[in-house]
Amino acid sequence: MRTSTEYRRPYRPLAVSLFNRVGRAARRFGFGGALDVGRMVAAARRRTGLSDFGDEWFLEPLEVLVESINAEARLTPLGATIQRARIVSALAIRLRAARLLREHPEILDVDLGRILLIAGLQRTATTTLHRLLAADPGVRALRAWEVLSPVPLGDEGTGAPRRRMRQAKRAARAIGFLAPDFRAVHPMAWDAPEEDVLLLDLSFMSQAPEAAMHVPSYSRWLEARDHTKCYEYLLTVLKILHWQRPGDCWVLKTPHHMEHLDVILDVFPDVCVIQTHRDPKKAVPSFCSMVAHGRGIFSDRVDPPEIGAHWMRKIRRMMERSMSVRRGAAEHVFVDVSFYDLIADPVGELRRIYGAAGIDFTDEAADAARNVSERSGKDGHGRHVYSPASFGLDEETIDRHSAAYRREYRIPDEVVT
Repeated sequence: MRTSTEYRRPYRPLAVSLFNRVGRAARRFGFGGALDVGRMVAAARRRTGLSDFGDEWFLEPLEVLVESINAEARLTPLGATIQRARIVSALAIRLRAARLLREHPEILDVDLGRILLIAGLQRTATTTLHRLLAADPGVRALRAWEVLSPVPLGDEGTGAPRRRMRQAKRAARAIGFLAPDFRAVHPMAWDAPEEDVLLLDLSFMSQAPEAAMHVPSYSRWLEARDHTKCYEYLLTVLKILHWQRPGDCWVLKTPHHMEHLDVILDVFPDVCVIQTHRDPKKAVPSFCSMVAHGRGIFSDRVDPPEIGAHWMRKIRRMMERSMSVRRGAAEHVFVDVSFYDLIADPVGELRRIYGAAGIDFTDEAADAARNVSERSGKDGHGRHVYSPASFGLDEETIDRHSAAYRREYRIPDEVVT
């Protein structure tokens, strides 16, 4: 099965179409309107029975995000319902985390050990590398169910996360129902290694909203802000997760990190940054297609050329900012990985990465990586098809925006099909 390229006509199950029809009628009578920060904060407090967030600095980015959603995102009734639920859930997590830290202040003294942080551009085999590293029993990775609910629920013990796992299973099924094509674009499973960008989103300062929705004013605001507090809170949540399930070292992954390597080097004490590299002529339209499929879950108004223009500019910014930081940082902190070398010899590249990071590459880690590599692609849900032209892009434009980056890392041309 090939993924659809009819981005302007998102797939809609009958039940979703009916929900949206009823929701639009309700909007005409003043029900189910704009998102409201005060109401969502109150809902999170009712849900948890808690009121103390601690430092409420995160309310400013939340206000900006909600204002942008209401003014620009053009969400369907179901899209608005999902975003409202997502925000309330994030606020509830912050409330539970604040209580947990009051009850167990020793969590803040947790040592995460060595952190392997994958910060390559989107669609450059970051997911493949993430899953290869996470296969090592000695490497601690975020699992999807942990990202969705990182703090124990109720009286749930550290070793009994069944409620959170059930929630993640339901979420995975829901995405498969709402957007079957999306699973062909990006592999998902409730217990698979997942990106920590969703933990950054607990502070409402991440690329996740602009990938899922049309929120340009929020994006511009975000680019002008200091992200230190956001990353400090990410470190705190990782300590909460480590306290529940320790590991020898951690692996993190999200392209978002490329914008903020300077903050990462300040906040994370023992980090090795791994950057994956691939011809942007292949990576950029692939990611734009992923964004278009994702936005179609939440809105009927998907504009592929706008997506192309937005993310071409954004990706150029990510490339330029990461190169600027690297020129002034200690080079031994970074490891560069070619997409093509990783695909050709995954175990060999892992061995090189481990060596550069100062971590033993055991036979057990090698065997686990081989098993993951052999299984890769066997559980596919279709063929992801896309083209630059769908997003108002062409090879010359992408090359022009990425020329300095390609020269810096000697990235070859990849045949675009």
